[in-house]
Amino acid sequence: MAEDRDQESKTEEASEKKIHDAVERGDVPVSREVSLLASLAAMLVAMLFVVPPRAAAFVGALMHFLDDPAGWRLEQATDVLALAEVVAIAALEFIAPIVILLMVFGVVASAAQNPPRIVPDRIMPDLSRLSPTAGFARIFGLRGWTDFFKNILKITAVGVCVGMVLGSQRMLLATSMFDDVSDLPQRAMMICVHVIAAVLVATLVVAAADLAWARIHWRRDQRMSRQELKEELRQTEGDRLMKARLRSLRLDRSRKRMLAAVPRATMVVANPTHYAVAMRYVRSEGGAPIVLAKGVDLIALKIREIAEENNIPIVEDRPLARALYGAVSVDSPIPAEFYRAVAEIVHLLQRKKSSWPIVRNG
Repeated sequence: MAEDRDQESKTEEASEKKIHDAVERGDVPVSREVSLLASLAAMLVAMLFVVPPRAAAFVGALMHFLDDPAGWRLEQATDVLALAEVVAIAALEFIAPIVILLMVFGVVASAAQNPPRIVPDRIMPDLSRLSPTAGFARIFGLRGWTDFFKNILKITAVGVCVGMVLGSQRMLLATSMFDDVSDLPQRAMMICVHVIAAVLVATLVVAAADLAWARIHWRRDQRMSRQELKEELRQTEGDRLMKARLRSLRLDRSRKRMLAAVPRATMVVANPTHYAVAMRYVRSEGGAPIVLAKGVDLIALKIREIAEENNIPIVEDRPLARALYGAVSVDSPIPAEFYRAVAEIVHLLQRKKSSWPIVRNG
């Protein structure tokens, strides 16, 4: 089949990205036998702990119909509705716990195979699933034949277990016709429990094998051809390079904006070439000094160069330059802890205006 030939060309193990994408789409390995195992376990629990008391309550609720049938006259429509209501309530009380058990065990079985996930695309109808060609390929392809032999194995295992249980109970079944009628329900339920338990054990083995096969087959389906692997690698590398390029452009624009603000500075604190912090402080504008630009190495040299071109004083104070660079962001006022040191620089510049643009502090 074309699908099988296409699968043969996929020799490479799936990448983490493809596995992640498959899980996001809801394409995960699932074993239907595990769900069947959960249903059988729920039925066994129900037969042992729910059916006996619920059946007794159900029979008790209906006993007065049998004890006094003449007391219930169906002469009007309301009589029929009242009778139907009593029977429906009794039946609901009997069936509801069993249904709840089946639902709970089913959810647990599903969650045990894969983490719960809501995938809208899996819920929406897909007309391509109705394609006769795709259906033919599913039935007569490798997966179809695998499912066929798996079902044969399952039916055989279940049949053998049921036969063994009934064979072991043949004497009990043969003598049941001579027992009291009131004992028959108890014996029938005991035989049902043995049958369900035996089928449960057989299904446990089948479910374990099917779950392992489902995961192996899913990994096989996720395999990639070498061309797909190359395309994914090229796309991933392209995305990574594009993100790096965009990040570089953002940093470049931010750097240019910062350097464009240097001519507005009133002082630059440097260290002397590795660090540079440009600040603006004008008493009439009020507020604390604001850091307009900062940088290290080449950016620091560029800040000094712009400051010299615009006749902005440069104060060489290594400890202060390092501290301001690490503690203050661009376009932010300096913290109060730097007020004293910066105030001393302002006073120093006012005294040494003739020595601009470079002033050494200390």
